[in-house]
Amino acid sequence: MFKLLLIEDDTTLFKEIKERLSQWSYDVYGIYDFSNVMQEFTDIKPDLVIIDIQLPKFDGFHWCRMIRAHSNIPIIFLSSRDHPTDIVMSMQLGADDYIQKPFHFDVLIAKIQAVLRRVYNYNTDKSELKSWCGATVDYEKNVVTHDTGSIELTRNEIFVLKILIEKKNKIVSREELMNNLWDDKRFISDNTLTVNVNRLRKKLDELGLGGYIETKVGQGYIATEEAPDYD
Repeated sequence: MFKLLLIEDDTTLFKEIKERLSQWSYDVYGIYDFSNVMQEFTDIKPDLVIIDIQLPKFDGFHWCRMIRAHSNIPIIFLSSRDHPTDIVMSMQLGADDYIQKPFHFDVLIAKIQAVLRRVYNYNTDKSELKSWCGATVDYEKNVVTHDTGSIELTRNEIFVLKILIEKKNKIVSREELMNNLWDDKRFISDNTLTVNVNRLRKKLDELGLGGYIETKVGQGYIATEEAPDYD
């Protein structure tokens, strides 16, 4: 049974979501002290976090930042705020998805299932290590290691990199990436993919590998083993 931590201060909504999720055999926990979220997170050790933006003491962005500093656990934002800046901010902080209130419960379930499936079942291949551009990519630990150092990626970032490496030297369309990442692209913005790819490339830049992920305007992305010549 998966353990879900629902960081939501609306008691009525929390009880409703918990009851519905329990029917799907999820073990749902809440927060008792909103000034001490990290301690409760550590004690519960959830498999996935669902978090609102507007919370007592500190907002959801703060707690997402804190969680990401210690864990790559999947995070889904559930908020009534619908400004594109909030969605982009959540993705930049490493969230896996964003659901706007009010929401259809079937959509919430589908999102949770898709994220859990992607995070805990995506690395079913026998080989968890991949060599690429002189670096070692560990799909299980979400780490890329190179002579110049190592970086840790979020689940979305490692998944994007995995797809691109598997189709090395071939253009992968944005649509294909979105379908693989979120199962149903109707529930995700095109801008979210851009944020994830840009964040992945920025991290790879720390190892001198950012140039090996190329953008093909109007087509998609491609992972090469030859950095582009900008001269």
